Amino acid sequence: MRTIIKNGLVVDGTGQKGFAAAIAIEGQRITAIGEIAGQAGDKIIDAAGLVIAPGFIDTHSHSDLKVLVNPYIEPKIRQGVTTEVLGQDGISMAPLPLEYISPWRKNLAGLDGDSDDIDWTYETTDGYLAMLEKQGIGLNESYLVPHGNIRMEAIGLSNCQPNAAEVQKMCDITRREMAAGAYGLSTGLIYMPCAYSETQEIIELCKVVAEYDGVFVVHQRSEADTILSSMAEIIEVGRQSGVKVHFSHFKVCGKKNWQYIDKVLQLLEQAQAEGIRISFDQYPYVAGSTMLGVILPPWVHDGGTDKLLERLQDPELRRRMIYDIEHGLPGWDNFVDFAGLDQIFVTSVKTSANEDLIGKNLLEIGQVRGKDPYQAVFDLLYEEENAVGMVDFYGQEEHIIRFLTRPEQNVCTDGLLAGKPHPRVFGSFPRVLGKYVREEQALPLEAAIAKMTAKPAAVFGFKERGLLKAGFYADIVVFNPATVNDQGTYVDPVQYPVGIEHVLINGQHVLAYGQYNKILAGKVLRRD
Repeated sequence: MRTIIKNGLVVDGTGQKGFAAAIAIEGQRITAIGEIAGQAGDKIIDAAGLVIAPGFIDTHSHSDLKVLVNPYIEPKIRQGVTTEVLGQDGISMAPLPLEYISPWRKNLAGLDGDSDDIDWTYETTDGYLAMLEKQGIGLNESYLVPHGNIRMEAIGLSNCQPNAAEVQKMCDITRREMAAGAYGLSTGLIYMPCAYSETQEIIELCKVVAEYDGVFVVHQRSEADTILSSMAEIIEVGRQSGVKVHFSHFKVCGKKNWQYIDKVLQLLEQAQAEGIRISFDQYPYVAGSTMLGVILPPWVHDGGTDKLLERLQDPELRRRMIYDIEHGLPGWDNFVDFAGLDQIFVTSVKTSANEDLIGKNLLEIGQVRGKDPYQAVFDLLYEEENAVGMVDFYGQEEHIIRFLTRPEQNVCTDGLLAGKPHPRVFGSFPRVLGKYVREEQALPLEAAIAKMTAKPAAVFGFKERGLLKAGFYADIVVFNPATVNDQGTYVDPVQYPVGIEHVLINGQHVLAYGQYNKILAGKVLRRD
């Protein structure tokens, strides 16, 4: 059966002005764009008054575990996302040696959650992706090999530096995982064990990734006080390795650090003038979201989650933690310093015992528990085995717009799916179209669509996706430009957006007239 989408404005992802046309789809692919005569048996989607665009690509996703438990990932599809990039921040599902399953599940729980309902013995990226292929998935999923997983397989979870043979082992693991179809390497240099690495280790791994023309996706060491030296490190990695550099969730955190924004942008421009390929993604909100455990000084994390929990039991070490949080440590992004105890809110916990703290800031947690806020938060982290999510407020709307309109930028969600999540899980892409295109007029519709589609497809190397073009896969979103917007708030984030009318994934009509049809239409995308 042929599907025809007609009477809409086609915005094809190139950044060029939209045009009136119909789109014909047969099987998984677009077969024609233009004036198309209908035939008996055609399925017609009337897009009068609507925009027809390529499906959106979420370049920073945390559905890695969730997609094995509930493969539909409905919050993404309902905002027009048809492809996700998993394996973010240097800590994800694979590779995972059997002997590290227990400690790694604890390390991963704060970002991606945990489950006893999946088989954790897949061991490698190939094994993990094969599980997704066998089960079926709701949207297209791609993968980055995480630096922390590589390091764990090669040298464990301790705070140590690898010798030459161990670096070679890490490179061999990276090559194996890239050959299995990973699109690049990710690291999270505030997360353990990635944070233990020195620059040269990262350069050597990125040389392997560059052999495949893969991308290096990085949560850099600092998005706050030391962001300039942090960016200089990553640019040097790109310079020496030849890898494509992609900064995750790009921002400058904390009022005292906003003075660095001009210099940050200058560093991007200088690097590109040298020929270093640089891009970044961004979610359109002034608050971020991650694991609450990041408020603890780096030394608390040494040796993994089990060691962290031991240290949280020691009153003397708790006093040292408080001192370090209140006085800072060189090179450490201190979330309490740049956000404040009153601007960090708990979003998810592992057990029912602490569900009453979801939605409360760290000062309120102290009040609820009748304790000093630090002690109450340390108790919470201990009781939940560090599996606690948070939202933190860091910036201003003018900064969102400034980064949003940069040529290096593409849109992402960075959505953590557990508990009471950040509203970006449900609304990042519609928010750009509603708030920043229609209301703020910060950028034209065609430019915004390109940042959600063709731009990320080019950066990550997704073939035959990201454009509306004959022969390309039929990943398509149809939306109402007059109404599209996010609905979620920080208080009530679990709300689907408005204005997304239709979504097709590989030619299958998964969202029709705003109603979601549970179809496992996605593909596991592997780099050739």
